[in-house]
Amino acid sequence: MTIRMDNDLKVQFDALCDEFGMSTNTAFNIFARTVVRNRRIPFIIEAPSKEETISKGKAAFDELRRLAIENGLAGMPLEEVNEEIRLSREGR
Repeated sequence: MTIRMDNDLKVQFDALCDEFGMSTNTAFNIFARTVVRNRRIPFIIEAPSKEETISKGKAAFDELRRLAIENGLAGMPLEEVNEEIRLSREGR
């Protein structure tokens, strides 16, 4: 079996398996045996609903709007907003 994995994740996973005193191959075999024995993935895989994501996005936007008004920034032109974003991305 071949598994494709991001190199950074592989390095971290190999190191953790080593700390556990097992090989990466052993860890994957344990995982596979657990899946077969229990007939399910041994952890929850889930994603938020579209409605939940939209609701959280709107709440975050409303909070940003409130903070902008509170700090006198609600009337910033788009060019200034974009410049603030650019500077933030550059770590300034």
